[in-house]
Amino acid sequence: MTMRPRYRTALFLAPAGAWFLAMLVLPLLVVIVYSFGERGPAGGYAPAFTLDNYLNLGSRWTAFRNTLTMAPLGTLACLVIAYPLAWFLAMRADARWRTLLLVLVIVPFWTSILIRSYAWIFLLGGQGIPSLLNALGLGNPRLINTPFAVLVGIVYGYLPLMVFPIYVSLERLDKRLLEAADDLGSPPMRRFLQIALPLSMPGVATGCMLVFILLMGEFLIPAMLGGGKVFFVGNALVDLFLQSRNWAFGSAVAAALVLVMLITVTAYMRFTRRWAGGRDDVALM
Repeated sequence: MTMRPRYRTALFLAPAGAWFLAMLVLPLLVVIVYSFGERGPAGGYAPAFTLDNYLNLGSRWTAFRNTLTMAPLGTLACLVIAYPLAWFLAMRADARWRTLLLVLVIVPFWTSILIRSYAWIFLLGGQGIPSLLNALGLGNPRLINTPFAVLVGIVYGYLPLMVFPIYVSLERLDKRLLEAADDLGSPPMRRFLQIALPLSMPGVATGCMLVFILLMGEFLIPAMLGGGKVFFVGNALVDLFLQSRNWAFGSAVAAALVLVMLITVTAYMRFTRRWAGGRDDVALM
């Protein structure tokens, strides 16, 4: 007896579906239920139904503002640095050295982000780069515990996640298209804007989403390099769940963060799809 295709497909998807349900959907439902509750007398959660937690989200506006500012800015900074690097690796690097260069890009991931953040604390602290600039007569700027320090940590920590998706898209790009455009007299910038960039947009979109989504929940880099002065939503959640033990309000903050991420990611993906489609239309003209 032959199994029908739709049943066979459902059977193959069942393990992934069960994992998705158990690890994502159910915890999210628990968070949503908790968000309508109250803080227990000794902390934690007490069953109730109230909207006070959502009405009080304004008290965490600074954390949301910092997150919604630094996450896009950090994503853009990673993109600006990663695209030329990925272009060099895919288009210019000698094939004999390409694997080694790719390994060097991912080497930072071999070390804990905690240790790497401590290294940046030393580099940006008073005995690091500011001391060197002072010795050169360029002043003694304060770099640690600033938004700049957090941005540096973000770029250093998340750059590989941006490089590899773009590299894969560029590596798969048919270079004969660029050669044909060159033979037809198209200038380099036009070849890049009308051929290379639209065809690499899937990698750009993937890299931006990977970095942006992770940054929206980041808490370690702001805590260590921001010194408590650059407060993200992730830091607010750590405080609410682990210190003040206000699980109900923390769940409301988490639910609001998920909603903001869904809206932002959906808008970005639609914009990217339309932009890429528009560039393809221009390229065909």
